[in-house]
Amino acid sequence: MAIELFRIDDRLIHGQVVVGWGQSMGLGFIALVDDEVAASEWEQELYRMGVPPEMDVYFKTVEDAAVALDDWFADERPGILLTGDIDTMLRLIELAPAVRSVNLGGIHYRAGRDLRLRYVYLTTDEEAALRLMQQRGVQVTAQDVPSARPVSLDDLLATETAK
Repeated sequence: MAIELFRIDDRLIHGQVVVGWGQSMGLGFIALVDDEVAASEWEQELYRMGVPPEMDVYFKTVEDAAVALDDWFADERPGILLTGDIDTMLRLIELAPAVRSVNLGGIHYRAGRDLRLRYVYLTTDEEAALRLMQQRGVQVTAQDVPSARPVSLDDLLATETAK
């Protein structure tokens, strides 16, 4: 499978993804799945600026990404698929059951979210969506950088929250 990592990171394409994950995995492409970004040429151009010229970037809606998955799986180059939020990844999983694992990278603080890890804050609805992914056979882990130990969803949700 050429897509080596399905990652949720609210910053989408940034240095940690391109350098941290990209270099260690030898990425040939990034698939950014976001309905709004897929419709915005100027946002796409901003994200392209953070990617080396030898790495392809594909911008897709959830529906278009579900269709493109077979092509990405067939690509000989390693790739990463990014969504900016849990709901987008869940929608993709519902359309494409071939997704078997999801990495939580950066889900940062906003009102209503509780601290789970220094880089993961979740609402109760987001926790429920992650559990639904797990119930559908998707392995969900949190890991900010490749050298860090992956944290299972069960361990993540068992941590004390900061109120």
